Amino acid sequence: MADAGSSPTNGSWNEAPERFAFVLVPNFSLIAFASAIEPLRLANRQTGRELYSWQIVSKDGRAVRASNGVQVAVDQSVADVRLSPGGTNPTVILCTGAGAEHFQDKELFGWLTALYPIWAKLTPEAHRLGTRLALTELLMSGVTATADHHYVFPGGLDNAIDIQVEEARALGIRLAVTRGSMNLSVKDGGLPPDSVVQDHDTILADCERVIGRYHEQGEGACVQVALAPCSPFSVTRKLMRETAELAARHGVRLHTHLAETHDEDAFCHAKFGMSPLDYLDDCGWLNNRTWLAHGIHFSDSDIARLGSHGVGVCHCPTSNMTLASGRCRTCELEAAGVPVGLGVDGSASNDSSNLMEGVRHAVLMNRLTYGMKVSHIDALRWATKGSAACLGRTDIGEIAVGKQADLALYKLDELRFSGAGDPLAALVLCGATRADRVMIQGEWKVIDGRPVHADLEQLMLDHRAAAASLG
Repeated sequence: MADAGSSPTNGSWNEAPERFAFVLVPNFSLIAFASAIEPLRLANRQTGRELYSWQIVSKDGRAVRASNGVQVAVDQSVADVRLSPGGTNPTVILCTGAGAEHFQDKELFGWLTALYPIWAKLTPEAHRLGTRLALTELLMSGVTATADHHYVFPGGLDNAIDIQVEEARALGIRLAVTRGSMNLSVKDGGLPPDSVVQDHDTILADCERVIGRYHEQGEGACVQVALAPCSPFSVTRKLMRETAELAARHGVRLHTHLAETHDEDAFCHAKFGMSPLDYLDDCGWLNNRTWLAHGIHFSDSDIARLGSHGVGVCHCPTSNMTLASGRCRTCELEAAGVPVGLGVDGSASNDSSNLMEGVRHAVLMNRLTYGMKVSHIDALRWATKGSAACLGRTDIGEIAVGKQADLALYKLDELRFSGAGDPLAALVLCGATRADRVMIQGEWKVIDGRPVHADLEQLMLDHRAAAASLG
């Protein structure tokens, strides 16, 4: 149990300190709480005076669980908060996020548990509209090939992968569709509820089915299949191992979320007795057909192992900032030989599927860590050639003789681009978000900023109605 600690009460400072009462509400953000209290503690320490005092309180005086699962001890209940001499009330800071139960301000584990009940209501039509919307937004931002990790299969949604392939083909975008899976529910020590998981045999049978039906081999492939158990905290060890064996038999790629948060690291040590990467190795996943989403909390030795096995990492800067997950060690990963791609989490956790926005965020976020060592060219490389490498492809990801005729054109005729001398730098740093034209397989799929095969206005109307129905 964590102890946030009350303020110091001794010292020679004669003026009464400014008082605060931090009221913790279940599922509060521990990061936001720490960001509020640490400046007060630091001011006291640096001045050697008690400038500020505070109490940590809860409704009933009991410890409170943060959104990442940590139990934080409190000093007392709200009813016991004392008035200072003269009857002055302390400044009360309510620690919840924007609404105690609103998932947009949760860290990963709290965010997931808030969303699972909504995902359980997902219908085939809602899934179709969500897929169409996400793929259309990606296409309009200049994306010609994408991978999608779908791992939620509530009752009635057995054909989720089929729907995604149909929508990708209709738009004309290349798709690496991943047959995701979850079979470790909360009753078995996992995170998701029974309503969104499937059993082991059903999952593997459908993996076989979608590989046989949709996976295209070789250069120029428009649809390829990868197998993608969701994460260590939502699938069994048996499923992880047998999925790897199945992928090896069919020569398809493997994908999962890994090393995204410290919660995950704690979960793996508690449940499996090892780190997330050791667990992945134990399940037979460390090979050059594997790519991982996020890959934030890797040690130096972890990074060396990933590089030696050729495992790719998809960097997701916007999602990682939104969920306060941490920073991917992109430069160290690339130096070790790890292919680094770039991804978005869509409405799941970064609220858009715009890859050009992700490119800009990648530059800005990585400069906090590496300074000017990371440029717009690096971020564009991650979004193109690096992402293609994560998918195991050498025929896409760059404009060159012998490569596929996939490209995106952007106009730099808005005010934000005026006076820019370097068009590529302007494209990224000035915030281009929409391609003027997009070509895939030598055919225009976006013309004058609009997709050729989608009705944007009708799509938004239908999608809003579907989203509202999920509550």
